[in-house]
Amino acid sequence: MSDSTPYTPPAVWQWNKENGGKFASINRPISGATHDKELPVGRHPLQLYSLATPNGVKVTVMLEELLATGHSGAEYDAWLINIQEGAQFGSGFVSVNPNSKIPALLDRSDAGKPVRVFESGAILLYLAEKFGAFVPASGAARAECLSWLFWQMGSGPFLGGGFGHFYAYAPEKFEYPIDRFAMEVKRQMDVLNKRLAEHEFIAGSDYTIADMAIWPWYGALAKGQLYEAGEFLQVHEYTHVLRWAEQIAQRPAVQRGRKVNRTWGEPASQLHERHDASDFDTQTQDKLNPAN
Repeated sequence: MSDSTPYTPPAVWQWNKENGGKFASINRPISGATHDKELPVGRHPLQLYSLATPNGVKVTVMLEELLATGHSGAEYDAWLINIQEGAQFGSGFVSVNPNSKIPALLDRSDAGKPVRVFESGAILLYLAEKFGAFVPASGAARAECLSWLFWQMGSGPFLGGGFGHFYAYAPEKFEYPIDRFAMEVKRQMDVLNKRLAEHEFIAGSDYTIADMAIWPWYGALAKGQLYEAGEFLQVHEYTHVLRWAEQIAQRPAVQRGRKVNRTWGEPASQLHERHDASDFDTQTQDKLNPAN
């Protein structure tokens, strides 16, 4: 459907609190905390405050992959931040991420000098460098990995805030923005498809943080799990992306990471908080609420 009513921007933009579709209740043009609430702190050095959106999944997959490869220092507490309820605007969360977006990480390895890290790409790179894993140390291989990591950070908003918003969340459907962002998302999928036709993983022959960053968004899209847009975008055409998406999905650490801070889907796929490796066996929603 095309918008038949021309829109002329006013001289000065004014915030309409009722505008914004599904997320109108939490979107606003100012930053900062809306209420006082301290963040909980668990027993592990790494404290993650997140939700299992694609950006959140990047980090829980990384942490589970680190643990799977023997990095015991990557043990973590994952606390649920319900963005639909505005938990990201609590004073404690804002102190860790002034941008009020999940995920946010607090590294308390040195309790006297905790390190805050926000933005999912920054968290992946911080953890990779801290543990010396999933990122090449130097040279062309490192440059390739980081290029694809930042490709996702730059491209993702076209998929999420662009296509996803206008196709799935906007209160009305308009042809122009949906066409504009669908075209760009299909171009991005073609970029990935051509890359993965020649390489097993995004950055080359090794599985890296580039895969962890890209898979939750574009892997889910390729498998028809994002915005119910698989048929619309004809994602089955991207056969090399599909091969890669399935390959990543079979990794046990990825399967665990997808469950952490998840509050939707099958009860067995939801681990609202994670404080110990045993939680995957005892604390998923099918275990806590067997009647459901």
